[in-house]
Amino acid sequence: MDNKKTKLTLSGIAKKSIKNIELAKTQSKNSVVIEKKPSKFAPKGSFSRPASVRSTPAASPKGSFVPRNTLSPKPSSPITNDYEKRKLAEQRATRRLKGESGEKGKSEGKKRELKLTVSRALSDQIEARTRSLASLKRAKLKENRELTKEEIQENLKPVKRDVNIPEAITVRELANRMAEQSNNVIKFLFGMGVTVTINQTLAADTAEYLVKEFGHNPIRETKAEEIIQKIKESRSENLKNRPPIVTVMGHVDHGKTSVLDVLRSANVVSGEFGGITQHIGAYQIEHESNKITFIDTPGHAAFTEMRARGSKLTDVVVLVVAADDGVKPQTIESIKHAKAAKVPIVVAINKCDLPDADPQKIKNQLLEYELIAEDLSGDTLMVEISAKTKKNLDKLVESIVLQAEILDLKTDYESKATGIVLESKIDTGRGAVATVIVTSGTIKKGDFFVSGLKWGKVRALINDKGQNIDEAPPSSPVEILGINGAAKSGDDFIVLDTEKEAKTLSANRAEENKTGGNPLTFATQDSAFVDKSAAELNIIIKSDVHGSSEAIKNAISQITHEEVKPKIILSDIGMVTETDVTLAKASNAVLIAFNVKPSKEAKKLAENEKIKISSYNIIYEVLDYIKSRMSGLLAPDIQETISGTAQILEIFKVSGTGKVAGSKVTEGEIASGANARVIRDGAIIYTGKISTIFREKDQAKQVSNGQECGITLKDFIDFQKNDIIEAYSTTSTERTV
Repeated sequence: MDNKKTKLTLSGIAKKSIKNIELAKTQSKNSVVIEKKPSKFAPKGSFSRPASVRSTPAASPKGSFVPRNTLSPKPSSPITNDYEKRKLAEQRATRRLKGESGEKGKSEGKKRELKLTVSRALSDQIEARTRSLASLKRAKLKENRELTKEEIQENLKPVKRDVNIPEAITVRELANRMAEQSNNVIKFLFGMGVTVTINQTLAADTAEYLVKEFGHNPIRETKAEEIIQKIKESRSENLKNRPPIVTVMGHVDHGKTSVLDVLRSANVVSGEFGGITQHIGAYQIEHESNKITFIDTPGHAAFTEMRARGSKLTDVVVLVVAADDGVKPQTIESIKHAKAAKVPIVVAINKCDLPDADPQKIKNQLLEYELIAEDLSGDTLMVEISAKTKKNLDKLVESIVLQAEILDLKTDYESKATGIVLESKIDTGRGAVATVIVTSGTIKKGDFFVSGLKWGKVRALINDKGQNIDEAPPSSPVEILGINGAAKSGDDFIVLDTEKEAKTLSANRAEENKTGGNPLTFATQDSAFVDKSAAELNIIIKSDVHGSSEAIKNAISQITHEEVKPKIILSDIGMVTETDVTLAKASNAVLIAFNVKPSKEAKKLAENEKIKISSYNIIYEVLDYIKSRMSGLLAPDIQETISGTAQILEIFKVSGTGKVAGSKVTEGEIASGANARVIRDGAIIYTGKISTIFREKDQAKQVSNGQECGITLKDFIDFQKNDIIEAYSTTSTERTV
């Protein structure tokens, strides 16, 4: 019984080969072998053997087959990153824990020795259990998860950005620059008690505060105007004398343009409607090798802005005063503009050829405005001239040249050109055209420039004689083609180096102009209360040049009334288009065409829509028309006259008639069909007309004071004793502005 050997198989194999039984007998008596049935289908390229077979050659029976791994290991690829380095180190550590030396034969032997048997489990020969590959894989995944969490936490940290802040910026734009949601910015402001919308404009200080609160770095942007000012100031010291810029000013019809006509040997007056200068004209003359640039300004009261613009640009002001008329309102205004601009004044006393001319009277009148002639111990040059007879015109030019020499006018010819836009218009075939006076530098064809909100490239330069030129020196009046829109009169003109600079400055100006109005601050919030009590006359103005449009707007703004006011919804230059007609219909506006004609399409559309296009050439007529249309919106003046009163004494019911108020006329007369109202306890309870009047059962046309009668009213029967019936008449009178 003791010699009997028993083999316990846990693998579930029913039959064993004899060779395997004999091998089992070579093991210790008490050993129990736990073996696993080999797979029927071994992996490709490898061989399996029973676990009970020893790896040593002595233990192998003669003729036994020991399989070899026919696949040679692949050459290791170069290590390219840290992950591969860590992976290789882990594999080496695993092999060390399992007792692997790295050699193939030893590795296979150790692998067999690591198989768990009952004898090895009962003995102390088993080594410490090593980590499995799955465990190592789980550890690696855990490490990667921890690294991912750290990266996520790192990404969640707030990013501090540099945020550019202009003078005014909308909530939407500020949120975009901070990379924040607009709702968060609005909520933050709401929490501070400030209610805003996404399109609300914020002041620079407010925006800067918000940027700091959101953890970013605010950076104030440099204004476009500051950049332009630096460009203007960056001049070299290469200064040369330039021609003086002279502005001719004075009252209407005092002969300003006539004087210039003689000096230029041209006839401009005949080209102006009504003989009134309605545009700023600029001309350059040459007198004894001395060039002088003249600017002719309108004298009408509506052209105040033009005169002010001319005085700001000028070096010398020539004040033309008619010797037979004296100092007038526009004369006084011109003096004020010149003194505000701090420029010297040369007085030209014109029309001295007329019999009733009195130059001394003019000199005495000018004393009141601190203009003292030289013959009166003053320092103001005064020349008695006549544009008709050309008297003393050469002396006038000499006086201007003398003033220019005293001023010592110098500028830089080589720098980038700057100037002032005198006038602008849209010309058919040429596009936008701007009349510019060059104040410094030399403008050339091909230069990039900025003018107000517009920019462009100089495609052509045309002088005051209509000639194409390649460049224009300082003090030259030129027409410039190539601007991307109609420039505004009075805007500056600056030449830049590149197209990109011009576009950027123009865009910055446009943005500041768009967001610059009424920005929101923490101190106050915008609120607008519009007075809707007054009626409004909507007006659309289309004119040939910007100056005329500006003059009409200023003149219309001076028309005031308590009950009606003019409202200009559009003022532009160019012909009347279909869009203008459509806008006039939609807004019920007056459409005025000043020195322009409507297009064929616009004219046809206006006829179909019954929209009147009012065309004018003289500003007086425009103002008269506006006043007449405003007068039509005024309610007529209604005068009321009480013709008589009657007191109700008794109330009667008459068959076929209804209730009749038995009354006595206490004052005046009451006639049938007259307007009447019923007054009870001081309150008016009915307003209508008298239907019939009865005198002793007979109808009467009217009753007089002291007489009794019966009265019926139209659509009223609720009479009571002591009610007062008051008869009255009204007269309507049309009102004018």
